[in-house]
Amino acid sequence: MQTPTSRTLRLLWRWPLLLAALAAACGGGGDAAADSASSTTASSATGAVAGLTAEEMKYGIGPRRELELGEIDHELFERGQEIFTTKCSACHKLDERYVGPPLGGVTERREPEYVMNMILNTDEMVARHPEVKDLLAQYYTPMPDQQLTEEDGRAVLEYLRASPAPLSEDEDHAATDET
Repeated sequence: MQTPTSRTLRLLWRWPLLLAALAAACGGGGDAAADSASSTTASSATGAVAGLTAEEMKYGIGPRRELELGEIDHELFERGQEIFTTKCSACHKLDERYVGPPLGGVTERREPEYVMNMILNTDEMVARHPEVKDLLAQYYTPMPDQQLTEEDGRAVLEYLRASPAPLSEDEDHAATDET
C-alpha cells in the first residue's frame, strides 16, 4: 500500500526527467531565431536547407520537375481563371496582400514547377519548404490542400502565367501621371 508520502516522493523523482525531456524538445534554449537564421544561411550555401536538395529548393517538393511551356493557351487560361475564382480567390488576390500573398507575377518570382508543386503537394510544401514557412510566418494561415488534379493545377498555372505582377507604388504613380 502506498502512503501519501511515498507517492509524493515518487512524483518528485519524475520531475527532473520531465523537465529534461521538455528542454530537449524545445531545442535546449538559447536564441532560437538566431540559431535558425545562421543554420539556414549556412545550409543555403550548400543547397541543403531543411534536408532539401537544391532541386527541391528551386522546384518545390512534389511530382513536377519539368514543364514544357509555350505560348499562353487561352482555353486553359479560362479554365484556370474559373478554378482560381472558385478555389483560390477566398485567400489570394492577384494584385494585393490578402489572407495569402498576391499571386500576380508569381511565375516571374518562382519556377512554374514550384508553383505546380505548391498547388499539388500543398501539405508537404507547407511543412518542409523553408520559403513557404517564411510566407506562413508573414501570413499566419497555411494554404489548405484544394484537392486539385494535375490538369486543374496546370490550368491555374496557365492563369497565373498570364497574370502580371502588380505595379509598385512608384510604377502605379508613373502610370497614373501619364494618363
